[in-house]
Amino acid sequence: MYEYVKQFEDLGFGMFVHFGLYSILGKGEWVKSYYGIEDEKYEALTKKFKVKKTWAKELVAAAKAAGCKYITLTSRHHDGFSLYDTKGLNTYDAPHSAAGRDLVREFVDECNKAGIRPFFYHTLIDWRNKDCEENFPAYIDYLVKSVEILCTEYGEIGGLWFDGWWDKPTADWQFDRLYAMIRCHQPHAMIINNTGMEEGKIGTVGHPEIDSVTYERGVARPAPKTDRPVAGEMCEVLFDHWGYSAYDLHYKPLPFILEELVKTRACGCNFLLNVGPMGNGSLRPLDAAYLAEIGKWIKYNKGFIYKARPADIKVENAEVFIGEDGAYYAVSVCPTEVLVQHESLGGKLSEVHFPLPIKSARWLDSGKSIKAKRGVYTVTPFNYGINMHLRVARIVTK
Repeated sequence: MYEYVKQFEDLGFGMFVHFGLYSILGKGEWVKSYYGIEDEKYEALTKKFKVKKTWAKELVAAAKAAGCKYITLTSRHHDGFSLYDTKGLNTYDAPHSAAGRDLVREFVDECNKAGIRPFFYHTLIDWRNKDCEENFPAYIDYLVKSVEILCTEYGEIGGLWFDGWWDKPTADWQFDRLYAMIRCHQPHAMIINNTGMEEGKIGTVGHPEIDSVTYERGVARPAPKTDRPVAGEMCEVLFDHWGYSAYDLHYKPLPFILEELVKTRACGCNFLLNVGPMGNGSLRPLDAAYLAEIGKWIKYNKGFIYKARPADIKVENAEVFIGEDGAYYAVSVCPTEVLVQHESLGGKLSEVHFPLPIKSARWLDSGKSIKAKRGVYTVTPFNYGINMHLRVARIVTK
């Protein structure tokens, strides 16, 4: 019944995409709120929202190069602007902007061509819709109709990722109604409702129909045990903002991002890495470069991160997984300076300790065997410049 949850866990690594009118201003996705931009002035951005024809193709190609198996796109963010055709609910959408077309349609079509699962982020709050503050039941009617369009117009989707309930935690969101509608049209779609970053709320289920709990910015933990399968997902951003910010150069180091990917998967959670396309839909070259390097690491290591699961084995300075093939995968994550103390450029050997008798072991990136002696396994640490503190050993036990 919940096979689709396991299939989601097998996807392992996804791309989060924050893209909308705010991308034009290049000051992050909350720019309207943070800068107090008046509605009329902000909505005038629709006349400047000129999105290049190949934006979706290029975005999906970048995700594929990174090794992402799914993409979660902001179909509507808190400013209320929709990237999809709202079918008459209003005219505050991409088809009625300078883009002049349904951008979600283009996104889904490119995902399907590339074998990438399309997911939709959708805000629960709306700064533009006055009913959100003045007539909440009427607003919920609008919200449900909006989400129903996403469930009925774009074929089979991977899931829906909601955000914003934390703005009105005591309101009647009618989640029973919303989720029942989704199940009716998309029975195998993941239902995810972001619990935010408030301590005590992070990673909570919140409703029986929730299929995955959420974590943000490096705080992944194992998903809670429930009466039914529930996945976990941790979202992270390359720099400080989620939406495009022209002057935000506070990029996290690439090894840090890779370590987060490994540690998140070691918790049994998916890793959702965010990018913020510019106003025309293109990625910044540096974003694309980061994604390509992540993809190289995944490719070097034979994509073990997708279907491997956390193992009940603890190894110092390593995260240990068990694959569908029954083999163990140990990822060294000790700081480089620790390794340097034991390995010189002259070619000293590193040591990997494993608590079980080993039949065979080898590095995934080089294919070189790991020699075993009394439970201490030694290998040369260097291999074509691959980051040596993020190497993966495949270990077959006796």
